[in-house]
Amino acid sequence: MPVSAAYRPDPRWLSLGEGFHDAVEAAAFPARVVRYRNQRAAASVGLESLSEVEWVDHFGRFVPLPGNLAEPLALRYHGHQFRSYNPQIGDGRGFLFAQMRDDRGRLLDLGTKGSGQTPYSRFGDGRLTLKGGVREVLATEMLELRGVNTSKTLSVIETGEALQRNDEPSPTRSCVLVRLSHGHVRIGTFQRLAAYRDVERTRKLVDYVVETHFPDLATLEGEARILGFFARVVDRVAQTCAAWMAAGFVHGVLNTDNINATGESFDYGPWRFLPTYEPGFTAAYFDETGLYAFGRQPGAVQWNLARLAETLLELADRDRLV
Repeated sequence: MPVSAAYRPDPRWLSLGEGFHDAVEAAAFPARVVRYRNQRAAASVGLESLSEVEWVDHFGRFVPLPGNLAEPLALRYHGHQFRSYNPQIGDGRGFLFAQMRDDRGRLLDLGTKGSGQTPYSRFGDGRLTLKGGVREVLATEMLELRGVNTSKTLSVIETGEALQRNDEPSPTRSCVLVRLSHGHVRIGTFQRLAAYRDVERTRKLVDYVVETHFPDLATLEGEARILGFFARVVDRVAQTCAAWMAAGFVHGVLNTDNINATGESFDYGPWRFLPTYEPGFTAAYFDETGLYAFGRQPGAVQWNLARLAETLLELADRDRLV
C-alpha cells in the first residue's frame, strides 16, 4: 500500500446519501510537475511516504487513495455573492477527493482547486493559474504562522496548460492544488437546501457536522441540537474573523459560500495583508463598493451568519436563533 500505517481513510461524506454532490472526473492534464509538497501536512494524515510518482498519481491524476472515495465529488451549494443570491454555483473547479483522520483523530477533507470542469463551472475552464496556487500556499502558511484557523495547502502541481485570464497577463501557467481542510460544508450548502425547502436533508447535514466536527454536542437532540450547532458555528466563525483582524488579513471575498461551518478559513483568491492600517482597504479589485474591506469584515461575517440562521427556521424557534 503506497501510504503509511498512520493513514486512516474515513469517507464519511457518503453517509449523507444523495442530494449533496455530483460524481465528476478530473481533467486530463498535458503535464504534471510537482511545485509544492507539504510534507508536514502530509505526515499528519499518513501520506508522507508517497513517492513522487505516487504523489503525482493521487494529486495530479486523482487516482483514488486506498479505502477512500471511489470517484471525485463536486459538492452542491448556493450562496450570496456580494449580497446577491446565486443558485447557479457549486464546486465549479474543484471537488472532494478523499477524507481521512489526522494524527489527532479529527476528520479532514482533501479538496481540490483547478481540477477541471464540473456541472457548476458556468462556462469557466475549471482551471487554476500557477500564480493563484502559489498565492494560496503563501496565504495558508502565513495565516497558520499567525495562529489563524486555516486550511493547509497540501500540494501544487503545474499542469502544462496556457490559461487566458482577463485580470492578469495571459497566457499564464496552470496548476492543480489540493488543500487539507476540516470539512467543506459552507453556509451556502445550507442555503441550497433551504431554497428547496428540504428540511430533512438540512437536519441530516446538521447531524453530519455535529457528529463529525462537534462531537461534544452529539448528546443533544431535536431543537437543542440545532441551537447548539448554530451557536458553535457562530463562535468558531467569530473567532476566525477576530484572528483575521488581529493579523491584518483581508480575505477579499466573504460570500456565504466562502464561510465554512467549522469556522476554518479557506479558499484564498484576492487576499492581502494590510501594508499599513487602513479600515477601508480592499483586496479584490472588483469589490467596487468596499463591501469586504478590512474594517467591514466583522459586519460581513455577521450578515452571513444571519443567513445561516434563516436556513434553520424550519427546525428551531426564530427567537432562539440569536
